[in-house]
Amino acid sequence: MLRIIDARTGDPIEAAPARRGLTRVEVHVPGLDGTALRVLLVADTLVRALELGGTPVWALLDSAEQRPEVRAAAAALGVRPFEDGREVGRGLGGAQAVHVVAEDSTAPDPEGIRVAVAAVAAVDGPAEGAGGAVGAVGLSAEGAEPDVLRFALLSRRRDRTARLDATALQDAHDTLVRWRRAVAAWAREPSRPVPDEVRGELRAAWEDDLDVPGVLRVLREVESSDLPAGARFETYAYADRLLGLELTRDLGAPA
Repeated sequence: MLRIIDARTGDPIEAAPARRGLTRVEVHVPGLDGTALRVLLVADTLVRALELGGTPVWALLDSAEQRPEVRAAAAALGVRPFEDGREVGRGLGGAQAVHVVAEDSTAPDPEGIRVAVAAVAAVDGPAEGAGGAVGAVGLSAEGAEPDVLRFALLSRRRDRTARLDATALQDAHDTLVRWRRAVAAWAREPSRPVPDEVRGELRAAWEDDLDVPGVLRVLREVESSDLPAGARFETYAYADRLLGLELTRDLGAPA
């Protein structure tokens, strides 16, 4: 069961209600900057984790301004669409409400679990080889590809400042390229199920306050393990349902 730290109390709370009831995830961003985008990404990951656990989710976006730009930036980063929180009534809110906000947010404190997201620090400059159109959707990490930026943001716990300097972006770029090539190579071998122990480690990580860096550590261990290629492929494909990094994108590409 996914447990997440409530910023109000500092206590871990079950993000999914009992009896598989509905969880309402509301994202609160006043405008568009790197931190706002990180809030959207954390909410997207939270929704994915809840769905993987069998919990139905109602995802809402509450943005005070620049709503079209916020949605465009979120889509570029691979964040799945949220419903408009201004136009949907709260009367159908379900048994649980989780509000995802920036750590320094001064927005009203609605009832429910409050998930705080630390800021994104200024970026020194784009990493070589990680060119793209992120700057076109209003992000400060101009020159970084959206999937590289997503990987870099996922690599840091949500309660710690994300410092997206050139080194961090380059590392994210290189790892993403390497993993996609490895997944494509593993897919050419007979499929094998995800080992129970590895599946348990992945779930234990993301169900512990949405520890996505812990999920990435498990994948790094699997990458260099002696597991059959087919099992490594299925492990990465399974974890990518949470990560949203398109790790299977290069399937069928020339070796």
